[in-house]
Amino acid sequence: MPKLILAYSGGLDTTTAIKWLSVEQGYDVVALNIDVGKSREQPVVESRGIAAGALKVRVIDAREDFLRYFAFPALAAGAVYQDQYPLATALARPLMAKLLVDVAHEEGATAVAHGCTGKGNDQVRFDVGIQTLDPSLSIVAPTRENAMARDYQIEYLRQHGVDIPWGEKGPFSIDENMWGRSAEAGVLEDPWNEPPREAYEWTRETEEAPSTPEYLEIEYESGMPVRLGGQDMGPVAIVERLNDVGGLHGVGRIDHVEDRLVGIKSREIYEAPAGVILHAAHRALETLTLSKQQIKLKKVIAIEYAELIYNGLWFSAHHQDIAAYVASTQRHVTGTVRVKLHRGKATVVGRKAVQSLYDRGLATYDRGDTYDQSAAVGFINIWGLQTRTQARVQLLGELPEALKIAMPHQQD
Repeated sequence: MPKLILAYSGGLDTTTAIKWLSVEQGYDVVALNIDVGKSREQPVVESRGIAAGALKVRVIDAREDFLRYFAFPALAAGAVYQDQYPLATALARPLMAKLLVDVAHEEGATAVAHGCTGKGNDQVRFDVGIQTLDPSLSIVAPTRENAMARDYQIEYLRQHGVDIPWGEKGPFSIDENMWGRSAEAGVLEDPWNEPPREAYEWTRETEEAPSTPEYLEIEYESGMPVRLGGQDMGPVAIVERLNDVGGLHGVGRIDHVEDRLVGIKSREIYEAPAGVILHAAHRALETLTLSKQQIKLKKVIAIEYAELIYNGLWFSAHHQDIAAYVASTQRHVTGTVRVKLHRGKATVVGRKAVQSLYDRGLATYDRGDTYDQSAAVGFINIWGLQTRTQARVQLLGELPEALKIAMPHQQD
């Protein structure tokens, strides 16, 4: 029998997929569980996979790689989709696609599979990533190809000798990893409805958050977070800590109607305490360490980078080019940011950098001012030369019209 590697979560959809792929499609299925945070416990995943007929269940702890090579580079780029979404799910999919291909090579498999539907973005991210990394692999998507209702899936498994107590299905469709949690469907499908309390799991209601603010000091080296409160921490420890303390203060809630790649507008509820805090702190540090021109261009690059990630083009030459530019901008983004957490907000209240471009001697109005104010007159003459020349050559006699443009409500 040909061998297939299935991206396996341990949930009902992919457990059903194991049985369907083996019985209906004739594959020996290797179930690959990729832990990018908030994964089911390993014994549960393994027992369910074996019970469903998997040849074996492999579990990979990919949390460190996910943050270090996917989430943190996106953080350095300032990549936030449509100014709202920190791209948690979107960033995990290319890593999963790569590991599916890697394990397929190790196991001698001829195909890979995932549990995506035909309506979402993840099918694109998986398929494009896999096809780019190894176009010889066949891709099977049981949920997309053979959609089954929840009760039918349970009955299908029972008919084939797999009887697992699945419990009640929650009111929302949930996806989560270390970088963020998303909730959709149910009452959230009406964008007029306020999200109910049960839509949130990581963050407290604002009115239930502590009344006393909490302050954090986050240190970055070359654009990457490396310390909290002066203590060296790895990526996993930093994100776990910020998710906990941020969630305690109600930070990181996002209610967003976004444009999916497949053309559908979708209402999504996100929770990303660590992502929201780290992005705010990183932007503040860049105001000290990047020039005006770098900041201006980087805002444009951030939009492009976010769309590239969202649209499943991680493994592209376009990404390589953008990533090289972003890495260059981060050479001097090293310093410390102080963030105040209070009642749902993460506010930057202090920042300092090793190679800061902020010169207090130039900025101050007090004693110690080193700025040569007399130089301003010559600068203004040069700066205004273009407008004075155009006014003299082209606008002579037209100035009343120019005034109407500048002040359209002024009466003659």
